[in-house]
Amino acid sequence: MAPTKAQLRAAIISARRAVPDAVRRAEVDDLRRHLADLAREGDTVCAYVPVGSEPGSVGMLDALVAGGVRVLLPVARESTSGEPLPLSWGEYRGDLVPARFGLREPPEPHLPAETVASASTVVVPALAVDRIGNRLGRGAGFYDRTLAMAGPATRLVAVVRDDELVRELPADPHDVPMTHALTPGGGLVGLG
Repeated sequence: MAPTKAQLRAAIISARRAVPDAVRRAEVDDLRRHLADLAREGDTVCAYVPVGSEPGSVGMLDALVAGGVRVLLPVARESTSGEPLPLSWGEYRGDLVPARFGLREPPEPHLPAETVASASTVVVPALAVDRIGNRLGRGAGFYDRTLAMAGPATRLVAVVRDDELVRELPADPHDVPMTHALTPGGGLVGLG
């Protein structure tokens, strides 16, 4: 029997925590370089601030900004009934404030969820992604509610470690497929 999404999440998070610091630092440098090559001056890129053992770094964001890229970061909120809302966006200018769910986000003002449609690339945190674009996230649903608003030509890029680009993952009908993966060793990989 295939593992469930919950089982896969637990196994990947455990494996990420076991990655030696030297390997993690090398992967961060590779990802920063690859991501900087994806965007041109004047582009808008929606990205994220890594938490815990997620691949990436704030240095990736700084490199984009230094290259003249407008970087928008997610702002996660819930409805009054506790349902995840589509992500709002804040422009990254080098400063971050503590936010809910243990995240960091740009200070206000924040932009509406529909702003994602202006991005040429959306860089999405993922625990794993498969060769056809199915992404395994943390399971809250913020990104799936948001990515459906992206433009039809927008690159949806899941950032994962090399061994987290896998042959097949379970998927649900509401899951929005990724168009690409970004890995430290492979750079930008087309999916689908």
